[in-house]
Amino acid sequence: MVDPVRDAARPGERPRGPAAIWPYRYLRECRGATAATAMLLCVLQALAWLVLHLESPVWQAVRRDHGRWFPHLANKVPTLGDPLRYGLQGLWLLLTRPVVLPRLIVWHRLWHSATAPLRRLRLWHGLILDRLRRRLQNGRIETATETVLAGLSRRQRGVLAGVLGLLGTALALLCITEPFGSQAQLLFSLLLWMLAMVLWRLPGTFPTLLLILLSAIVSCRYLWWRYNSTLHWDSALDLTLGLVLLAAETYAWLVLMLGYVQSSWPLRRKPAPLPADTAQWPTVDLMIPTYNEDLAVVQTTVFAALGIDWPAGKLRIHLLDDGRRESFRRFAAEVGVGYITRPDNRHAKAGNLNHALTLTDGELVAIFDCDHVPVRSFLQLTVGWFLRDPKLALVQTPHHFFSPDPFERNLGTFGCEPNEGELFYGLVQDGNDLWNAAFFCGSCAVLRRAALEAIGGFAVETVTEDAHTALRLHRHGWNSAYLRIPQAAGLATETLAAHIGQRIRWARGMVQILRTDNPLFGKGLSPFQRLCYINAMLHFLAGLPRLVFLTAPLAFLLLHAYIIYAPALMILLYVLPHMIHASLAGSRLQSDYRHILWGELYETVLAWYIARPTTLALFAPKLGAFNVTAKGGLIPDGWFDWRTARPYLVLAALNALGLGFAVWRLFFGPAEEIGTVLISGLWVLFNLLIIGGAVAVSAEVRQVRRNHRVTAVLEVVLRLPDGRAYPCLLSDYSVGGAGIELPQALTLTQGSPATLLLARGRREFAFPCTLSRCLGRQIGIRFDGLSRQQQIDLVQCTFARADAWLNRTERYGEERLLGSVASVLRLGGRGYLRLFEHAPGRLRRLLRPVSRLLRWLSSFLPRSPLPASSIPPFLHMEVSKA
Repeated sequence: MVDPVRDAARPGERPRGPAAIWPYRYLRECRGATAATAMLLCVLQALAWLVLHLESPVWQAVRRDHGRWFPHLANKVPTLGDPLRYGLQGLWLLLTRPVVLPRLIVWHRLWHSATAPLRRLRLWHGLILDRLRRRLQNGRIETATETVLAGLSRRQRGVLAGVLGLLGTALALLCITEPFGSQAQLLFSLLLWMLAMVLWRLPGTFPTLLLILLSAIVSCRYLWWRYNSTLHWDSALDLTLGLVLLAAETYAWLVLMLGYVQSSWPLRRKPAPLPADTAQWPTVDLMIPTYNEDLAVVQTTVFAALGIDWPAGKLRIHLLDDGRRESFRRFAAEVGVGYITRPDNRHAKAGNLNHALTLTDGELVAIFDCDHVPVRSFLQLTVGWFLRDPKLALVQTPHHFFSPDPFERNLGTFGCEPNEGELFYGLVQDGNDLWNAAFFCGSCAVLRRAALEAIGGFAVETVTEDAHTALRLHRHGWNSAYLRIPQAAGLATETLAAHIGQRIRWARGMVQILRTDNPLFGKGLSPFQRLCYINAMLHFLAGLPRLVFLTAPLAFLLLHAYIIYAPALMILLYVLPHMIHASLAGSRLQSDYRHILWGELYETVLAWYIARPTTLALFAPKLGAFNVTAKGGLIPDGWFDWRTARPYLVLAALNALGLGFAVWRLFFGPAEEIGTVLISGLWVLFNLLIIGGAVAVSAEVRQVRRNHRVTAVLEVVLRLPDGRAYPCLLSDYSVGGAGIELPQALTLTQGSPATLLLARGRREFAFPCTLSRCLGRQIGIRFDGLSRQQQIDLVQCTFARADAWLNRTERYGEERLLGSVASVLRLGGRGYLRLFEHAPGRLRRLLRPVSRLLRWLSSFLPRSPLPASSIPPFLHMEVSKA
């Protein structure tokens, strides 16, 4: 007989005997569980006991790591929906963690026997991929190709290349234009998808180019099908709305193809060495234009510029103050830099720079926005190319930011997801460099004075003087270069409204250039330079097409208009391959700089606001004035920017209405339209989640730090007033303070004085400070009473170090396609929850049922597993067997 009293678990112990099988005590502790829930749990536990070996190491590991693999279900009161949540989370882990999950799911033995053929197939697949990888890494394929080509004359090689090119073009055209039925299209799509998945796992540039080729073929086939088979010519409404959508898709296709040309083969230029004799180094005028920025923002840039490694007689620093402020004049005189002003503000920043050109005479001109802090190695890494190429007019370096932009701060992704600008500065500019089409971006660049004088100075006809100046330089035969090495860092925009205002200026200026100095026409540009410039300008015309995509499914759901006049099955067979191949190729090219679907979020946020100015600029390019982007501001309290979010709320309401009509049509509409309704409903649901992400960005998060902290790992010394000195690590810093990690916990008094010793090269500097936080080994210090020279030394020991921003873009983890998709879609749900939290009281009461529904639906969404310090031993054993 079993004694239930003897076998009952004591407090803090696991149940034993029947208590381990039939969880009486566990059910009593779940006070919120209903009788039905308790009965369901008992049945599930009994079934598990009958089917599984609960004492096996696999099951015990699952029980032990339950909170890791099912984080949203740990420590949760059981409910009737939990089996579905477990199933969805298990399926999600199966798709995203294919190596680990099969050993962790409860029914491991059943899985092991059912997937044996798949594992054998995967083993062969892995062997083939490994062999291909070895051949690519050892250069055997390239060697064999070179051996074959070595026996051919130059003419024979040309003939062979022409024949292969013609055959490839003919085959591509056949794949694009051949009409298929549903079965043939399905088979064709599956074959190309399998080929793409093999190529996606292979390293090297050649597989990347093949992925791009496959994506181009599939996308061109989709567009060919759209033009030839999906327009309803018998209905004026269907045809009109269908042509609007087709125009937006054509624009997206054109930008996709131009993007492939622009970024398929980044140049990855290296710095050119300088001569050993510094007498041969050119003179440089370093200009820092400013208008209405705070002196605290500008002085950090000036302090860092004073520490640039360059011969003293060959570097002259100038503060260009268009605000004509006496405090800036005194500051320039105090630190020993030039001060230049003018009586008016004609042509804004471009006019300020042109005026300074007339008062200086250096061979080169380095330009930094007043919030971009240069590192000491900036000139030594960039100037060498000017000595190597006498026709080089420009060397541009990335714009890196040490403070979060509105997306990163409001969504909490700073340091976890690539910054919005990293795609341009990490990939696009590197691709432009291959075609001698790198743009001037207004800051962090060096230009040749002779080239600027040859084109009449900086362009003043548009509000984007930087890109227009680069276009003129290229038209006059000058070259450009891009070094993808961060050599400066600045402040990002604080608020979403300021961010949108900056992008509006960029969009208006690029469209102004398109109208007044179209790169497709005129002399001086190569074909690929024209393509790179036109793609950059077309990118800012994305507002109207994005709005079309966000409202297109409403045409059928609300107006019953067939904007894609084709069976639902054929729509899926053409649309899905287009999207999948574009995502695979995009992920292969962009995964280090932008994760999948984040571009959709960025474009959605800007769509409404850039649509109007770009459209006006197409018809009236002279309209629009230069606006200065505010930097260095504070957000004392979190708030919701209702004014900026208004367009997103209207779009969300329209799509929600469309979703309601989709449900109505499913129950009361014609049976033959169910497939079309489902596709339109899924499209609307996707739009709602993307719009929800835009709503989430509109909820401004509190930002009270005037001096942003920069993470770092530096060896420093903390010296106390009694003379004791402790070697420690600097974990973060700003111009106002720092965080320090001691090797051991010390008993220190908050508010006591200390001295921080920092090294710069072979020199050591001492900075008086005050202990502001003492938490064991973690110490916070505040710099008080620093002299002007100590302020300069502090900036040069921290922000201006040569390695200050190196490897900053490599801190993001490897992209997981499904994980990236899920993270962006989760942001959509979070946006609506934030909207509810900031809604007025009456509206919040009205929306409370909707909020509860959203929270309940979001509880079914899978979660990423929590990181583990180590993998259980049985996992090591089973993975090694595989």
